[in-house]
Amino acid sequence: MTTTEDFRSPLTLAPIRRARERFLADLPLPDGIPDDVVAGWRRARFFGVQRDLTADRDLAAAPASPLLAAASPVLQRLVPVLGDRDHAMVLADERCRVLWWHGRPPVAALRHDLSEREVGHNSAAVALRTGLRAEAHGPEHFLDLWQDVSAVSVPLHSPEGARAVGTVTVVTDLCEGRGSHPGAALAEATAAAVEAELAARWQRPAERLLLDAYLRESVSGQAVVALDGRNRFVNEAAARLLSPEALSHLERRAAALMHGDVALDARRPRGGERPYGLHEPYEAQDRDRAREPCGAREPLDVDMPDSSGQAARLTPVRHGDSVIGIIAVARRTSPSPGLESPGPGCSRPQAGELAALVGSSVAWRHATARAAELARSSSQPLLLTGERGSGKTAVGRAVLVERDGTEPLTVDAAKAPDGRLAALCASLTNHQDSQGGPARSLLLRHAERLGQRDVAALIALLDESPHLPLVITYTPGAPVGPCLERLLDGLSARSVVLPPLRGRPEDIEELAARLAPEPPPGHPPLTWTLDAVRALEQHSWPGNVTELAHLVRAVAEQRRASGPVRRSELPDVVQERPATRRLSAIERAERDAILEALRRHGGNKARAAAALGIGRATLYRKLRGYR
Repeated sequence: MTTTEDFRSPLTLAPIRRARERFLADLPLPDGIPDDVVAGWRRARFFGVQRDLTADRDLAAAPASPLLAAASPVLQRLVPVLGDRDHAMVLADERCRVLWWHGRPPVAALRHDLSEREVGHNSAAVALRTGLRAEAHGPEHFLDLWQDVSAVSVPLHSPEGARAVGTVTVVTDLCEGRGSHPGAALAEATAAAVEAELAARWQRPAERLLLDAYLRESVSGQAVVALDGRNRFVNEAAARLLSPEALSHLERRAAALMHGDVALDARRPRGGERPYGLHEPYEAQDRDRAREPCGAREPLDVDMPDSSGQAARLTPVRHGDSVIGIIAVARRTSPSPGLESPGPGCSRPQAGELAALVGSSVAWRHATARAAELARSSSQPLLLTGERGSGKTAVGRAVLVERDGTEPLTVDAAKAPDGRLAALCASLTNHQDSQGGPARSLLLRHAERLGQRDVAALIALLDESPHLPLVITYTPGAPVGPCLERLLDGLSARSVVLPPLRGRPEDIEELAARLAPEPPPGHPPLTWTLDAVRALEQHSWPGNVTELAHLVRAVAEQRRASGPVRRSELPDVVQERPATRRLSAIERAERDAILEALRRHGGNKARAAAALGIGRATLYRKLRGYR
């Protein structure tokens, strides 16, 4: 992979081709393979990408996109040029969805979704992630489908320059023994022309209307989302209230409303609200309403999916005769089922348990959503792993309460004597429901502290009742015996790794607010200065949420000053600025994968390196870099 800032030496792809075959065969990789290429292969394996995917023969119609509308005049001028070359050009949006293509090579090798989650390492995904020009040649790709093609991708930046909104990719037959991709100049020139067209359109007032409407609604403190098919503005209240699935649902409903399609479950609000924007007098609207799609004129109320207890009001933002965006104001219509609401017959979670479920970071939402999905899809056991204090017990209890509606039976292996679980397993076997499964869910904490008797009893119980409604929490680190290793291996297919608190620093401010004790009557709640929040975010938190809860409680009890908590009031170990740089999200994922491999192989670095497909020297180097 290269960028415009690098000089690319002539390619020698034979070593990379051999390294790819070794990687696919789970053999150690030789030295000298570019780190970004190997990291791309690993991400593809992590996402479960199949190497033998074939081309999409029937590509779906490109979704309506402002990017495609802006790029079309430029691309159409290039069609004759592409017809005279063995080049193909592909336009993709900010989600790596193909919007437009033309030329010979892609016809036999194109996929409609170029994201790494779907197809693995490729130049378009790297260009979007880095914001720089990127190339991929033959064996650098993960898919067998692309072993004989070379591609160069140039990101398309938004007019304000803050983010990449898509890519232009030029594809040719495999370029081996050359420097930069021969289509790099064409891709750069096309991207510059498309960005110029985007900038010209950005100067028009329509986008400003949407932003003004969003800011006007956000002042009230409501959960507000602004959507126009290209941009998505989400304020803090909406980020806390809405899940990624709910936001995607809003995007789909907003797109339908912008095109005048009103679903059956949409309801017109009372009170005569009007659309935002520049439009004709209301009398003209009322006169012409019967002749136009009602969804493009009036606000509508819609329910969120999956019985989330949420609804949203979608209000069109109009510019002239066109709907240029939607303002969605979300609200909770009933107590949320699931992770934050106790089920029938169970008490409300304590503050620490509820706070452990707070968080809007991608890592935390993905982990908790995955745990809930596994628990809902089957009554088979679920394994939650993570560092101490990362919230395993709270998540396990919450997903069982959500699914079963009753409080689970909780057993702490760290406190129970060896043999107690064996007796409990026998009683569970003797008390079964009508389907033959145990009558009550079981939450087993600290599986790493189980004695041999209890591990054997648990394995026997799972052999007899494979659909046991059981959640096991496990903290890696201690040596694992053969019986416990067998148990963990058997549950690995239904396991979720919860991220440590240092891996989701953006959640710390919200957690600190939730963990703060109730203030005395007449006193304001505990708040934090920006500098204090930064200190909390930079701390390594070896005790995770548990450590943060102790710190917040101690600060609240000991302080005598008024106003927000200052950095100087924090413990010295938290006040100190870290001497090392903060790791990126990819580096944190890589570090966690290395630590997990070391745990599985009892700290043996040679076997861990072989399992990861890297050299032992590379493993040592990466471990030193994470200190």
